[in-house]
Amino acid sequence: MTGQATLFVNAAQTVTCAGPAAARRGSGMADAGVRTGVGVAVIGEQIAMVAPDDRLRQRFPHADEVDCDRGLLAPGFVDSHTHAVFGAARYAEHELRATGVPYLEIAARGGGIHASVRSLRETSDDALLALATERIARLVAGGVTTLEVKSGYGLSVAEELRTLRVIRRLRDALAVRVEATCLGAHEVPREHREVAGGREAWLAALEEELHPAVAREGLARFADVFCEPGVFTAAESRRVLQGARAAGLELKLHADELHDGGGAELAASLGAVSADHLAAVSDAGIAALASSETVATLLPATMLFLGTGRQAPARRLIEAGAAVALATDFNPGTSPLTSFPLLLTLAVSELRLSAAEAWVAATVNGAAALGLAGVTGQLAPGFSADLAVHAVDDHRALPYWFGERLCRVAWSRGRACHP
Repeated sequence: MTGQATLFVNAAQTVTCAGPAAARRGSGMADAGVRTGVGVAVIGEQIAMVAPDDRLRQRFPHADEVDCDRGLLAPGFVDSHTHAVFGAARYAEHELRATGVPYLEIAARGGGIHASVRSLRETSDDALLALATERIARLVAGGVTTLEVKSGYGLSVAEELRTLRVIRRLRDALAVRVEATCLGAHEVPREHREVAGGREAWLAALEEELHPAVAREGLARFADVFCEPGVFTAAESRRVLQGARAAGLELKLHADELHDGGGAELAASLGAVSADHLAAVSDAGIAALASSETVATLLPATMLFLGTGRQAPARRLIEAGAAVALATDFNPGTSPLTSFPLLLTLAVSELRLSAAEAWVAATVNGAAALGLAGVTGQLAPGFSADLAVHAVDDHRALPYWFGERLCRVAWSRGRACHP
């Protein structure tokens, strides 16, 4: 590795999460590799060295320096589940839920995902791009350096492809790393629900038109499906995902969010890279995830915002040996959250994780949930130079000061992305 070095020095603590290039599970999640007196050398897009500041200066005597000013140096957060491309917000639904109207009833009335479908179809490509760029900037301002963005508010072959092309423009324009997921199986479009055979026609369109077109154009790495009673059954979800895999896409699932629909077991059986939500996961689902490579991605902000009074059983998942990740689920209806550090607070206060477990879930395990465990998520030589400096002096302080904006600077692939 050659080139001009940049040194990140004078940190009070450094969270490295250094270790295997794989998801951590069980007791392995308790070690976030927190060190003192240690900095990071970056050359180009990669981390060249992690060592005490004096050793870094000896090795790279002519390097530029970033003074961490006794703050916390850490890997950039990996937000492995977002729906950042959408049109209008959905304020009214927040109040409806407060009066006791459940999520699925709102959807049946034409709200929920269907409301976002109408809005996206009425919004131009350039407007969608501008809106998503501003939203992602708020995520990055909290220390996110890698994120996934899903389609799913188009719900026609043409509109899903249009959405994914907007995500491709984001990927090309932004300094942060963006991974795309095709979520054509977010819902059955209303126009298909209203005609005989429409549901089957949409499943066939996903299998025969959308997923092959996505793969041909290289528009997304993953395909996803909302496996939930009242949306897509486990059998339908299996069909969707097997078709997506045949087209050349990797697999993710919205699984067992509101009810146990067998999504976790399906994800494990298909070798999906992640199963996300899991607030209603069964004992069998926990066991299946624990015995698989599938990452259990938990979205605590969603359950909080929905006012359900419950969360995914994070402790049981970890104790069973599953790999647990955290993500925002940023979307207009059920998780309008752009402060990733708040997830650390929820992980500790709601999911009962330790601060170290929360850091691992937000970095290396988030990377694993995108198939990037060998690329990002830890501060170690050879990994992508994705890092952030926070205005706290202890890794436990970021979840403690909940709701604060404490990220001073973030770099993605060796380039400053915030401010």
